[in-house]
Amino acid sequence: MIKIITKSPEETVKTAEKLGRLLKPGDFIAYKGGLGAGKTTFTRGLAIGLGLGDNVSSPTFALVNEYAGNGISLFHFDMYRISSEDDLESSGFYDYDFPNNIAAIEWSENIAYAMPENTIYITINTLSDLEREIIIEEDGRIADAWN
Repeated sequence: MIKIITKSPEETVKTAEKLGRLLKPGDFIAYKGGLGAGKTTFTRGLAIGLGLGDNVSSPTFALVNEYAGNGISLFHFDMYRISSEDDLESSGFYDYDFPNNIAAIEWSENIAYAMPENTIYITINTLSDLEREIIIEEDGRIADAWN
């Protein structure tokens, strides 16, 4: 487990950028955190770290935004309105090419049953208007390479 305190959105982006550089195709990022915690801000950092630029927006109304690059894409999902396995199935979630790309999933607790075994869990806790506690839980691959 990795625990980080960031003192600004820019620091949150930098933390996520570092994680993005460590990701590989097939990785799933499952976010936990309330409204306004910084999940989309974190995803912006992931995209930067993956070399996909910083033009990231919340997928709240689209359900998914795809950020494509040379050979890899980042699928950014918002599962806030998904309340059943049927909802998830009809959303087209299972049609995405997950083995060759990366998925970042907001409100992942709504589809916990669909998260693969080696999912990287990111909990973002709001400490103040600008400060966030970011907890990264995974199988050790990220922690081993973090420093």
